[in-house]
Formats: sequence, C-alpha cells, structure tokens
Amino acid sequence: MKVIVGLSGGVDSAVSAWLLKQQGHEVLGIFMKNWEDDDNSEYCSSREDLVDAVSVADHIGIDIEVVNFATEYKDRVFSYFLAEYQAGRTPNPDVLCNTEIKFAAFLDHAMRLGADKIATGHYAGVREAADGSGRFELLKGDDDSKDQSYFLHRLNQAQLSKAMFPLANIPKREVRVIAERERIPNFAKKDSTGICFIGERPFREFLERYLPKTPGRMVTSEGEDVGAHQGLAYYTLGQRGGLHIGGSRAGSGEPWYVAGKDMAGNRLIVVQGREHPALRRTDVPLVNTHWIAGSEPAAGSGYGGKTRYRQPDAACEYTPADATHSHATLHFHDAQWAPTPGQYAVLYQRNVCLGGGVIA
Repeated sequence: MKVIVGLSGGVDSAVSAWLLKQQGHEVLGIFMKNWEDDDNSEYCSSREDLVDAVSVADHIGIDIEVVNFATEYKDRVFSYFLAEYQAGRTPNPDVLCNTEIKFAAFLDHAMRLGADKIATGHYAGVREAADGSGRFELLKGDDDSKDQSYFLHRLNQAQLSKAMFPLANIPKREVRVIAERERIPNFAKKDSTGICFIGERPFREFLERYLPKTPGRMVTSEGEDVGAHQGLAYYTLGQRGGLHIGGSRAGSGEPWYVAGKDMAGNRLIVVQGREHPALRRTDVPLVNTHWIAGSEPAAGSGYGGKTRYRQPDAACEYTPADATHSHATLHFHDAQWAPTPGQYAVLYQRNVCLGGGVIA
C-alpha cells in the first residue's frame, strides 16, 4: 500500500516508518509544523525535530515533505485550549491534536496525495471487529507502560479505517533496540514531554502571555483564608507545587493540594494531605461524549475507566444521560483521585477502547 507516515523527529515514528518500509509498503514521510508563535525560543524544538526527521527519512530511503498546519492548529486546538483554561478547566490539547490535526488535517492531506493509509508512532492498535460488522476497534498498545489509546479515544470509524499503528505489539525498549541496530540517526533521542506546542517551558509563564492575571484568595474547604493565588486559570485539581502557603493548619505537616475552584468568588480551594476526602470521587460526570463504534455502550458494569493518562484502568459502571441523569456518568468501585474538569475520562472493555468524554 501507499502509506504516509507522520515523522515527528522522534524515535517512535522513525521506527514505524522503517517497519513499514520493511513490510514492502510505498512509504512517504510528512513532518507537521503545528506551532510557530515563538519558533525561535529556547523551548521550541521544531527546527531540531525537522532536522532529525529529514535525517531519518534519508537513512531509511523515503521522501519527506513538510506541511504547515499552524493555522488549523490555532483555530481547532489552541483556541479551545485557552477558552477552557479561562473557564477554570484543564484541557488536554494532545487529545484534540490527534482528532483535529493528525487524523483530520493530516489525513485529508495524505488522501489528496493518494495514500491508502496513514501511520503514526502511537502505542495503540486497530483491527476490524470480529462480529463481521465492518466496524473498526481501537486497541491498547501491548506495552502497558506506553499505551496511548487514551489520547486517541475521540477517533471515529472513518479515521480509524485509514490508520496504521506499526508499534501496536512492540515494547518501547524493543523500539530503541531496533533503532540502534538499524543505525537510525535519532536512536538515542530522549522522548519529548509536556504539551505538544509548549514543550519544556514553564507552563504558568506561557499562559500569562495569553490570559490576564486575576489574583484572588486561597481558602480551605472550611473557608479559612490561607493565602493568595495568581489566577484560577493557572491551577489544576490535585496540584501540589507552586501554592506558596506558609506553615500548616490544624497541626498537620502534610502538603497542600488544590481541591476545587470557586469561579464566582475567584477563590482557590485547597486542602492538606493527598488522601483528603475532597480530592476523591466515585462518580465522574461526563459531557461531550464520543464513542468510537458510533453507538453508546450499554449501561452497566464490566468496564474499566481512567480519568487521566498513565493510570491503570479502574473497575466502573457506565450510566448514560437520560431524563433522570443530565450527564453520562462513570461510577467507580473505588474512589478516584482528583478527577479534573476539562480532562478526559476514557472507557475500556478489556483491551478495547470504547471512547469517553470530558469530565464535567
């Protein structure tokens, strides 16, 4: 097949391209440029990433094209990201980037180039459902420690039908071994961290460029004033660092955590101790749900759910929205730690990712 692979400059996409070439496909690499507001800052690695992607393509023996999706990214991902922070929620732009850029703008571009499929270096899998329906299922990657199906849970049938994930069954350590053995130039490059367009920069400093500071008070769950905050947008539920609260209350030497936001009163609610009951919830309401199969899962138990990436699935029941429930809800058997409004809760049936929704 003609397969167009997203080459990011990282080792995962490099090995994905190499594997596809070994399998006999006609492979073309695309480097996506999604961010250009401060391209020459010390935190933006896109120039270095492009050099690495070109070196990889040259080594593997495939052509590479650079495509600029910065406008689409700003319109479809970044504007949502800012609006959510301004509303006091904590969005996950990497999920939206997959839905709107990698499997929409990039997919459309690839189809115009005559691709049969697109491929990325995600640790996830795709297969046709065994029931003969012609539906496609999104699977967890075999490497539990790297599974990235959480970030892909908003893909639809049309997108999944065109997707290939060459690393589905390969552990990360084996990817590194292949890259070194085949002398792929970036075999030792460390994995990127942080949000796609922000890189390693201090996060609050970045947000301050786009959102106004609105200082207010920090209070305990009992209403006691314990300090000042710089603006509710700059904090997230479960956050421990950066609160700068002097001393401790009630004789407890335990650290402080963000437990909630009073948007109307511009107050940040904080509690002491990671196990404070205000940080745990069994019922997690969902809005803006998306189901990969195109239909909602059946109500009931037998599911696993996660309210953040890098969290093991936790047993839960699913309740759809109806006349008595204004939101769809995941009811966890064990209370979950700091489910965060604006983040995604994702639902699984064993190793099949069903979809999910935004935590309300």
